Amino acid sequence: MKSKQYLEEIRKSPGLVRAVLRKIEVRGGEAKFFLVTDLTYSPEDIAYARGVSQKYVPEGFTAEVGVLKSVPDEAGVRRAVADILKTRFPGIAAFVDPEDIAVAVDGAGGRFFITVGELERDRMTGDGVLDAVSEELSRRFCGSWFGEVRFEDRARGEIEQEAPPEAEFVSAPRFFPVEGYEPVDGAKPSQAIYIADLEKEIANVTVCGTVSYIEERATKAGKPYFSISVTDGTGQLRCSYFSKKATVEKVRAIVQGDGVCLTGDNELFNGSLSFRAKHVDKGHPPSGFVPEQRPSRPVPAQYRAVFPSPVQDHVQGSLFGGAPLPEGFARREFVVFDLETTGLNTSAASGTIDRIIEVGAVKIKEGRIAEKFSTFVACPVRLSDEIVGLTGIRDEMLVGAPEIGDVIADFYKFTAGCSLVAHNIGFDGKFIRYYGEKEGFAFDQRQYDTVAMSQRLLHLTHNKLNNVADFFGFTFNHHRAFDDAFVTAKIFLELVRMDKDFT
Repeated sequence: MKSKQYLEEIRKSPGLVRAVLRKIEVRGGEAKFFLVTDLTYSPEDIAYARGVSQKYVPEGFTAEVGVLKSVPDEAGVRRAVADILKTRFPGIAAFVDPEDIAVAVDGAGGRFFITVGELERDRMTGDGVLDAVSEELSRRFCGSWFGEVRFEDRARGEIEQEAPPEAEFVSAPRFFPVEGYEPVDGAKPSQAIYIADLEKEIANVTVCGTVSYIEERATKAGKPYFSISVTDGTGQLRCSYFSKKATVEKVRAIVQGDGVCLTGDNELFNGSLSFRAKHVDKGHPPSGFVPEQRPSRPVPAQYRAVFPSPVQDHVQGSLFGGAPLPEGFARREFVVFDLETTGLNTSAASGTIDRIIEVGAVKIKEGRIAEKFSTFVACPVRLSDEIVGLTGIRDEMLVGAPEIGDVIADFYKFTAGCSLVAHNIGFDGKFIRYYGEKEGFAFDQRQYDTVAMSQRLLHLTHNKLNNVADFFGFTFNHHRAFDDAFVTAKIFLELVRMDKDFT
């Protein structure tokens, strides 16, 4: 519905000249419009609003109107300003206390004043901050609203920023011995690199883990090859393997759950690192293998800029719901996340890695979606038209957003003690790991990839997020981080219910 045009018509009635649309409820064939005004209104105003509303509902629906007279008070507007800053500009909200917000209400709306220290001047006067708060207040309250910034000299001691690491966090690749080796191609690997540590170009290296997905395909010339996904607990690797005539039947005998060794080259391809498997053999990590933890800064004592909030899935489950979660699942916690970025370059090996511009995540506790983590991220470079078109995120939306260092620190705290889940975690996980290491935080949690899980369990033609969501009957706003993370969490719960071998 065109809300601006709708309100322009509604405000032609004397008692509704400053009315705002609070919400619309649809029940059966009735759509009820809830209006708020700070003026005395009459039955004629309501009848007029009902007639206007009828023009904006689908054919066959009846429009009804509810009008509430509400005169904003200073305390309510002050709370609204704080809420808008926390939601839209969390980097600024971290430096604004309730007593830093003042409000003056008049007959035509009002003004708000935000006091900050001189150190926050540049962040507070960024383009669009006051305008965004004023615009949102005009949606919530009647009348027009204008904002001003006040500055004062003061020492801020409420937030204790940790000292940065003395040097950039750098870790050497980790390896583990291969056990249970059985030749297929006969590469005879003795050790394997952690999948999570495949961050640079390296030749003749082996990864070893459990097959989570394998499918035989054919080239246009009819030559068979295999698409294989392998996990070792630290990461997920997907690659193609072109079999040899002498070994093709042995490779065809490999099934999901088998332990394999893939030996090949980690090399740049179209600007990104890609693993090219040249040999396949059987093998597995040592019995009871527990990945070696990399050194990391401790979990921050408090959040800096992004503050998680409760969230609930009001429709827990899909059209196929009903199956129980595995025993013990509810005792574990998972963070399902998604990123929006300035591009697809996930490795510094091909130059400058692209930047994160939005992080969205939810935490699954006791088998249910329970907490939300969502923020834009400051970006010093202009977004490309392609990214703007894909995500709907514009440069001005990032004004006032927290810096990546603060976001990563908060995300590390949010994910502490949790397994990580994403749709194609091999992509998003590389960004989190890279920017985490620059701040001294090692994201070494166990990982789950809903792409590999859907490939193994659903057998769809395509396993893109929207295709899997369609399978379960989930609708969402694609290519926005929180929406993608939220629907991925719903998909993850459904796939876990289907997976008898989930561990």
